[in-house]
Parts: sequence; structure tokens; C-alpha cells
Amino acid sequence: MTVDEPTLSHAEIAAIAARIGRPIVLVGLMGVGKSSVGRRLAATLHLPFTDADDAIEEAAQMTINEIFAAHGEQDFRDGERRVIARLMDEARGVIATGGGAFVNDETRALILEKGIPVWLDADLDTLVERVGRKDNRPLLRDGDPREILARLKTEREPAYAQAPIHVLSMPGPHQRTVNAILKGIDAWL
Repeated sequence: MTVDEPTLSHAEIAAIAARIGRPIVLVGLMGVGKSSVGRRLAATLHLPFTDADDAIEEAAQMTINEIFAAHGEQDFRDGERRVIARLMDEARGVIATGGGAFVNDETRALILEKGIPVWLDADLDTLVERVGRKDNRPLLRDGDPREILARLKTEREPAYAQAPIHVLSMPGPHQRTVNAILKGIDAWL
């Protein structure tokens, strides 16, 4: 999508929103913008937004880092799957998942069956720059973030590629990415 591509009109957005009958689920690596773009997408569609990581922390009464430290990644993924299943059943809206959620076979099958999965993707340089803004990513604590992200990108892309809608999250205004998602959903529906 280029910068000079026209944005969608309110009527076009309303027409797309009227056809959405299940949750839009944003998947992809950490740093692609699932939460920030998801909030903007939800606002554009006048739908509720849920960050699955926030819902997991609320359910566990612990931070993601605390869950990883106390119970390990496998227990975290089990809890993540249960929370996402609950979110998928609750209502339509926009859900931003954690980077590893769609890699889990059960979680991916659930999202593919009950949601509108959108793979948000970005190049490695963009990911490294974005994740460097915060120190709250347990998978990046034990090594070079660029190397870890490159490995995760390679390992996880086959799972992410199963999402029927693939959108590049580019530097710049989030509305560009939102428009690309809406056009992808429109074409998919």
C-alpha cells in the first residue's frame, strides 16, 4: 500500500464493518504493532479492542514476565490458549494476540475456525527498532534481540502464513496499516 493510496470512506468502512460477524484476530511477531494498530482498527470499526496479553495477566493476576519466570513458557502457552478461547467466544471485536499464540496448533486452529486472522508482518529492522522501546519481552532477555527475532521470524512464519490475510506493518501512520487490513478483510469476506 503506498502513501498516496486513498483512504477508505466512512461508508466503505461501515459496509465492511457490517459484514464482520466474528472477531478480527491480529497475529504476528512481537513488535509488528498488533496492539497499537489493533486499537486503531477497533476504533475505526467502532468495535471493542482486547489485548490478549492484558487479559492473560488479569486472569493470572501476574505479569507475563512473572508467569514465564514462575511457571515457564509451556504453562504460559496453556493459559494463553484458554484465554484466547474465552475471548473468541465472548464477542466480536479486535483481539491482539501475543507473538507465539498463533504458533500453538490448538490456538491457531481455534482462531482459523472462529475468527478473521490477520498476519501483521514487518521487516527485521523495523521489529528490532520497535521492540527496543520496551524491556518487557521475556523471549528477548537472554541474547541479542536481532538474532532472536531473526530466528523467531524464520521459525514462526510457516504458522503465520496460514492466516488468510497478510498485511505489512510499515513505519508511518497506523491508519495506513488499518486501511490495508480493512481492504484485506473486505476481499476475504
